[in-house]
Amino acid sequence: MTASGCVTVHGELEVVPAATRSEAAQALEDFTAAYNAADKAYDPALDEDRVGGSLGAINQAGLKARQKNNPDGNANHRSLELTDANYVIPKKAGWPRWFVADTDSNRDQDGGKQDTRWLLVFVKSGSGAGWKATYLAVVAPSRLPEFAKDGDGRAEPVPAHSAGLVVAPQDLGKQYTGYLQKGVPDVFAPGSATSLWRTARLNTRRAGFSYQYIDQPLNSGAFGPLGLRTQDGGALVFFSSKHFERQTAAKGLHPTVAPDVRALLTGEVRSTLTKERVSSQLVYVPKKGTGTGKVIVLNRLPGLTSAKGS
Repeated sequence: MTASGCVTVHGELEVVPAATRSEAAQALEDFTAAYNAADKAYDPALDEDRVGGSLGAINQAGLKARQKNNPDGNANHRSLELTDANYVIPKKAGWPRWFVADTDSNRDQDGGKQDTRWLLVFVKSGSGAGWKATYLAVVAPSRLPEFAKDGDGRAEPVPAHSAGLVVAPQDLGKQYTGYLQKGVPDVFAPGSATSLWRTARLNTRRAGFSYQYIDQPLNSGAFGPLGLRTQDGGALVFFSSKHFERQTAAKGLHPTVAPDVRALLTGEVRSTLTKERVSSQLVYVPKKGTGTGKVIVLNRLPGLTSAKGS
């Protein structure tokens, strides 16, 4: 076993910490530097090696659009600073390995109702790969439950198929998108990312236009769910989903195409505009038989990734 916590080929089944704290700190530092360089230049190539999964899809598409609309870069760039980092590092066997960096950003007001924590998930796919940030959630500190820790002070990962929770992590994407489409299964607590969003979509009205929505889970590879056990037996879980919004115009009308949408557009918008978004969610999933039995969405981070006209 090396100092970084990696193991030899013959030790891949050994349960070890996913990273050392110094390795985790370096991963956060490398991500922040790359993110700032890419944001300043509006150049997705400058941080493509530091992002992946849903965060990567959102980041790269957003930079591509802004680069097209602002070829001289970001005139209003303000460097992101992530401090007061607490590294939540689980033990696990094999690859991929991952950890959570719980940080304070310079994008909020410390203390009070506007105070937030930025939770970044870093994933390493293999011994020769680099750490990539795949999830980001922005949450008020008061809403974050305490993580469970083992005897060595390490976090406890939750298996994707865990049967002790109200919803297994691997089923969250399917159940969330099913709820948005049909209102069932009703396992999610009311809120802006669940009941209110569904109601808003059902009631979208504009004379001469119709709207359709399709939602799909994203469960594989870097988009797979990742969860950590909480002290009360529940779990905090990150998961991904994809959402399509199709706007169809009546004869003689045309959908309006905003600049950020046009920058990612393929095809010609004659009567139909379809927008594709990737979304990541951080949820609290209670243990079976406890509390209200409802999954609480703590944060939802969506981003436009493509658009198609016809």
